[in-house]
Amino acid sequence: MKVTDHLKQAQKPIISLEILPPTKGKSIDSIFSQLDAFMEFKPSFINVTYHRAEQVFKKRTDGTFERVDIRKRPGTVGICAAIMNRYGVDAVPHLICGGFSKEETENALIDLHFLGVNNVLALRGDAPSNEKFFTPHPHGHHYADDLVQQIADLNKGKYQEDDILDGVETNFCIGVAGYPEKHFEAPNMDSDLYFLKKKIDKGAEYITTQMFFENKHFYNFQEQCKQNGILVPIIPGLKPLTTKKQLTIIPSIFKVEVPIELSTEIMKAKTEAACDQIGAEWLLAQCKDLLKQNTPILHFYTLGKPHIVKKVLEQLF
Repeated sequence: MKVTDHLKQAQKPIISLEILPPTKGKSIDSIFSQLDAFMEFKPSFINVTYHRAEQVFKKRTDGTFERVDIRKRPGTVGICAAIMNRYGVDAVPHLICGGFSKEETENALIDLHFLGVNNVLALRGDAPSNEKFFTPHPHGHHYADDLVQQIADLNKGKYQEDDILDGVETNFCIGVAGYPEKHFEAPNMDSDLYFLKKKIDKGAEYITTQMFFENKHFYNFQEQCKQNGILVPIIPGLKPLTTKKQLTIIPSIFKVEVPIELSTEIMKAKTEAACDQIGAEWLLAQCKDLLKQNTPILHFYTLGKPHIVKKVLEQLF
């Protein structure tokens, strides 16, 4: 079922999750052990992140170095198929521009189509960890709206090779990312909303937001989207903040604000368990407020401490 259909048909608030593929060499059992614990809450769909290759230097036997591309977290397509087979839950693979050609993207979409996956989240993706700025693949997409266009074209049977006539039409529901506190590369919110609107105009059907820790940012974002003619469903992204280290890491990486009340309480905590409790209580309060405002879905980023998310869900449902 498409994400948009889940939202339309929901009789009560629903949840969704986002997971990270295991590093290369690790078992998919780590994914199953995490998701098994969430099945009692009947997630409507599960997002699976996609990762570009990283360039590393390896030393040759003669003492010189060679640059090698390594994908540390492969397996997104396979994990999606495994989730749907094991749990009967829809999977939403992420697709990114960075590190992939248009042809590679098309082949990934064909694989997903054959597997019966009919949802994708189209993202530009970040720069590699060893680079400061995003650089597109020489034969890939520069921006997420171009990736959205390719997926929308494939839904109409338009392939990269012009000589493919009467190509099979796919049926992907396309999601994109939204940033309640704006994307860190955008000069201002108006600019960010302009490019978000481009993604919607090219075929995106819903938005999943970056994490936020102040619900006012989400509500403001909803209103700003309406004012700019962006009328698709907006799914709030939520994550527990549970360590003192995250007070620096999360704002640095994701460019989001940590409320002073939350940071103060975390800093005062004496133990890891106390930090967990503070983070869980804050997330629970966020969720309750969102549900009070008739938000139809809560999307949880489970990386790090999924047991905190489970603890919150136990108190919500």
